[in-house]
Amino acid sequence: MSSKMMLMANSLTHVRPLTCAATAAAAVYPSRLVAQPPDLIKWVKTEGGFVHKSIKIAQGDSFGLGLVASEDIPKGSDLIALPQHIPLKFDGSSSESENSHSALIKLAQHVPEELWAMKLGLKLLQERARKGSFWWPYISNLPETYSVPIFFPGEDIKNLQYAPLLYQVNKRCRFLLEFEKILKHELENLKPDDHSFSGQDVDSSALGWAMSAVSSRAFRLYGGKCPDGTRSNVPMMLPLIDMCNHSFDPNAEIVQEEANTNRNMLVKVVAGREIKQNDPLLLNYGCLSSDLFLLDYGFVIPSNPYDCIELKYDAALLDAASMAAGVSSPNFSSPSPWQQQILSHLNLDGPNSDLKVTLGGGELVEGRLLAALRVVLSNDEEAVKQHDLETLKSLTVEAPLGISTEVSALRTVVALCVIALGHFPTKIMEDESLLKQNVSPTTELALQFRIQKKSLIVDVMRDLSKRVKLLLAK
Repeated sequence: MSSKMMLMANSLTHVRPLTCAATAAAAVYPSRLVAQPPDLIKWVKTEGGFVHKSIKIAQGDSFGLGLVASEDIPKGSDLIALPQHIPLKFDGSSSESENSHSALIKLAQHVPEELWAMKLGLKLLQERARKGSFWWPYISNLPETYSVPIFFPGEDIKNLQYAPLLYQVNKRCRFLLEFEKILKHELENLKPDDHSFSGQDVDSSALGWAMSAVSSRAFRLYGGKCPDGTRSNVPMMLPLIDMCNHSFDPNAEIVQEEANTNRNMLVKVVAGREIKQNDPLLLNYGCLSSDLFLLDYGFVIPSNPYDCIELKYDAALLDAASMAAGVSSPNFSSPSPWQQQILSHLNLDGPNSDLKVTLGGGELVEGRLLAALRVVLSNDEEAVKQHDLETLKSLTVEAPLGISTEVSALRTVVALCVIALGHFPTKIMEDESLLKQNVSPTTELALQFRIQKKSLIVDVMRDLSKRVKLLLAK
């Protein structure tokens, strides 16, 4: 990471817009925006929502404030239901003539689709600044700070040690600083009554807070009907529902249905199994990598089964890895025409190819990478063409091109893992030793993240080494 990027990321921790301390120097359990916010459960009920009588807001052991069962709740019970007007959403296509809303739509057009959370974040900031906002009881209950990497001190961004994540953090920080300039330019000549944020100054820290609030709490749900009868996919912030914490083994699930009586789109949370007294309410946020959990939610899940590492399909790197693995004459840098044709079908060769491949997760070795290794390390064109690409991409199909080729391919992946581990400046044991010291919350997250990545690489190496031994035994 360049020193300029370090300063850029670090600068977000020193600005306090909209009376917000959007900094990563927060305690483990950040405070709410106001010291004594309104009762959120009571507000949802007052607005026509439903909350099960045995649900309360309580401080948890791992994730801070969350929803907890005060009594046993049977499987299938409705836990929370929100009528259509409670979720906070912004699709950027409103027909409202209000000038401040029109300005918001114009600002949202500057946000790239991959940072969709910033679009809804603009609406969140607008409502936070608006006196008497309908959503104030909800907004005032939001955390004052977020533990996502854009608010890490520069040293802890560096401590992540993983280039793909560092790239994403830098990209988001750069966007926020550039978007601040765009926002100020768009709003500078507006009358106070037309100002999207009630005349309040909005800078990169405020934007970062809003984007983090949305990315960590919003759900993509069905919105209005499209002309073809399907429903549009709209990000929404769901008051109270978004206080359910994450688990890959959830005890609750979100259900959407259209009521026959009033046509309101109801968003419900239903008990997926019996929930015992004092159990937290848990939803599955998605089968995501550790990168996304940290970037968008601000936490790391140990032994995440869906985590992976990114590699670039680079011919010179693969030649070096294969030779290190004992392969006599790898030819990734100079594949034959028939091999090159297959690489093109795998989208690993050609002008618009996607050279990002992964290790870990459900596949262990991404199918495109495995197929490429098998094909390039085989000299038998006829044997290769006897199999379709799906067979060549599958690790469950044992040695489709022969044991010798399979051993060479798997050993090459193991060598790639060794190279990947070498890019980390510290070892797992050193990281674990640092974790036992009195480190800051952001340093702890950075250490947990890089331990997760290194452990993943080691697990891939062990699995593939076992497969090699079994193949050689045959």
